[in-house]
Amino acid sequence: MSGIQKTALVLTIIGAVNWGLVGFFNFDLVAAIFGGQEAWLSRVIYAVVGLAGLYSISILIKPGFEYERNTQTQN
Repeated sequence: MSGIQKTALVLTIIGAVNWGLVGFFNFDLVAAIFGGQEAWLSRVIYAVVGLAGLYSISILIKPGFEYERNTQTQN
């Protein structure tokens, strides 16, 4: 797995945890840390996590590609 894929997955997990907090406890951690949902830094964080989620779709679509490439180079 490449560095960009790992970064995208980490950001997607952060977004999922934040949405879990919103769903279960009505608490937005990103907004709490960065000054509310309308703060520019919060909006940047939301945008970056959203882009990471979109990029993660490519990992879902081709899940075996990276594994196949690694096993071929090791043999």
